[in-house]
Parts: sequence; structure tokens; C-alpha cells
Amino acid sequence: MNVMLATPIEPELVERIRHVGLGYEVLWEPDLLPEPRYPSDHAGRPLALDGAQQARWDALLAEADVMFGIPGDSPAQLAATVGKAPRLRWIQCTAAGAGGQVRAANLSPADLKRIVFTTSAGVHGTTLAEFFFMGLLVLRKDLRRLERVRAQRSWEHWAMGELKGSTLAIVGMGAIGLAIARIARAFGMRVLGVTRDGRAFEEIDAAYPTSHLVEVVAQSDAVVVTLPGTPLTEELFGRTAIGAMKRDAVFGSVGRGTVVDQDALVEALRSGAIAGAVLDVFTPEPLPPDNPLWTMENVVFSPHTAALSVHENARIVDLFCDNLERFAAGRPLRNIVSMTEFY
Repeated sequence: MNVMLATPIEPELVERIRHVGLGYEVLWEPDLLPEPRYPSDHAGRPLALDGAQQARWDALLAEADVMFGIPGDSPAQLAATVGKAPRLRWIQCTAAGAGGQVRAANLSPADLKRIVFTTSAGVHGTTLAEFFFMGLLVLRKDLRRLERVRAQRSWEHWAMGELKGSTLAIVGMGAIGLAIARIARAFGMRVLGVTRDGRAFEEIDAAYPTSHLVEVVAQSDAVVVTLPGTPLTEELFGRTAIGAMKRDAVFGSVGRGTVVDQDALVEALRSGAIAGAVLDVFTPEPLPPDNPLWTMENVVFSPHTAALSVHENARIVDLFCDNLERFAAGRPLRNIVSMTEFY
């Protein structure tokens, strides 16, 4: 079995993959991979292969049974790759929401049947949870006002908001939602979880199905959406749900931007219908420069970078190595993408 590394990772992580000990060959030629722009960058700087390099790359693809990463982290390159890799049976993707990339590649039914795709779901839960609570505290403790007071050397006093005793609704109880729930509990918050089937989790105080979303939102002081972008979740958090939020509530979105009606959210933030938002994902991405979310003082903004970490590659490789052992043993892989929902 040949395992091809199609995204840039650190040499020590390549050795980690080689030492799983299953007797397969690791195909890794770093000079054919783009240079990372920052730690754990899976797209890298644009790279143009010359004729000889392209021939080497195509030869690797022809021998690959398993692939780590989508070349260029791009649906277009995924589509081009699959056609040159007749032996390929499984791709370990580096994104938690890689189902969207697979859907955008428009692969043939035969290719979707031939190749199993797995995501990195679970790797980014802690970093996204930390980002959400950073933003929630910025808004609850009114950091903008604190900075103005400091700049003016003013000694004014006011009552700050607090998290203890408040209610947080988490829409989507995957790895990100569970990580948020654990931190919320540490802050002394009451935690409500919303999932498709209303399944209970020990990390939350009450569970509801999505059919009760408006009811849950109406009783919450903060709401965070962690759902993936699929046809079933598109604008699930729409005008009705946004309109049900309390005026002093904070909204968070750290899953995929397509889950939220962004225009309705902007209107609510502008009008003061809700207190603020903590946003890592948008529609479209990159967000156009003239979008008002860039400059709203009641928005804590990240350009879809809150999940990234210097430890990300190592965590994805750990997941990949576990899946390699499962693949070799014929056991079910973790985080398989559904070919119907692309999630």
C-alpha cells in the first residue's frame, strides 16, 4: 500500500506516519508541494510545476492507494487529482468541513463510490471554543469601552456583564459544540444543546431537536452555531431564529457561514435587536471589503482563522495514523464523509 502526502507537513510528522509500522510505502516529495504561508497551511503559496516536476507528481498519483490532504486544499485540484490516481481508495482531508470541498469538486458517481473521504473533525474543537469565549468576554466585559476609557484616562465606573448564571445555547453538538459546552460549564453557565434529533449529552443541561430552535434561542443569553455547511443546514439559523433572540444576547458562528442568514444578522446587529456577534465564518468567503461586518464595533471578527493552530498538523496526523491502522485492518474509519449530505 502506498500512502501519498499531498499537502505540506513537517518532516517529523512524515516520520510519525512512517513509523506506524504497517509496511506501506510513504510517497513524499516536498519539492513538489507548495510552501506553507503560516503553520499548518494546507494550501500554501501558489506553485507552478515544470514539465519534469509534473511528470514526477503524476507518477506518484498513479501509485497512490491512500492520500493525506487534498492537493492545494482546492476542489479543482481534487477533481484533477482523482482522474490521475486510478488506485486511490481513501483521502484523509485536513479540513473538518471537507465534505464541502468534495461536493464542489463534482466528482463522478464512480469516483465517489471508489474513494472514501475522511475529515479532520474533532481536531479544531478547542481552538474554536477558545475563540468564541474570547469574543463573548470581549462583548460581555465591553472591551471597546474599556479601551476608550483607558485612552481618555477616564475613571468612570459601570456594571459589567458576567457569564456565570447565564444561558448558552449551542446549535450543533459535534466536537466543537462539546468543547464549548465544557468551557461554558467551567464559567458556571447553563448550557442547552440543539441537534437534529435532540440527543442528550452529559456536558449539557438540556437537549432539544432543531424543530425547537426558536424556543431555545428565545431563552438564551448567548447562542453559538457550530454546524457544518450542507444542503440541510443552509440558513437554518434564519430571520425567525435571529428575531427570537434577546436584545442583550450575543450570537456566535464558528461552523460554516452558509448556516446563517447573514443579511438578517447584519440587520439585527445594526438595529440593536441583538447585542453583538462573534464570527469566524461568513458567506461568501473571503468576505467582500464593503461588507459592514468588517467595521461593526459590536462584532468580534476572525477571517476564518480561529481554528488554526501550530499544533493542527500534529493533531491531524495523529488522527490519520489511527485511521491508517483501521484501514489496514479493514475496520471502519473515523470521520467518513457522507456521499449524500457531504458531511
